[in-house]
Amino acid sequence: MMLVITTQVYENYAWNEDGSLGTGSDAYWKAKGGSEYKVLNVPLNIDYAAVVAAANVEVDNDGWREHVIGWSMESDDYLSEFEQQQLDYMGKIDYPETTLQYDDIMETA
Repeated sequence: MMLVITTQVYENYAWNEDGSLGTGSDAYWKAKGGSEYKVLNVPLNIDYAAVVAAANVEVDNDGWREHVIGWSMESDDYLSEFEQQQLDYMGKIDYPETTLQYDDIMETA
């Protein structure tokens, strides 16, 4: 089984008159889609929320934010919508979703 972590990305579109990035209350965050991260070889009957936290896929800085919005357990042959579209229209997957190994994630946690 694989654990699929779904994220939402936001990009800061605020620029000050001097060309610097607007931050704090001057920031203007625009949703820009997201990603799916596949965690392979996940055992059953564990604390999946702990695996999501240990995957450390979230980013939060002045220009870019990526936050986990959900996760699910999927079969080993799962393809994200993005991957399935590539397969349907191009016959191959040139840009796979990021794949992580359960043992590697939990080893560093």
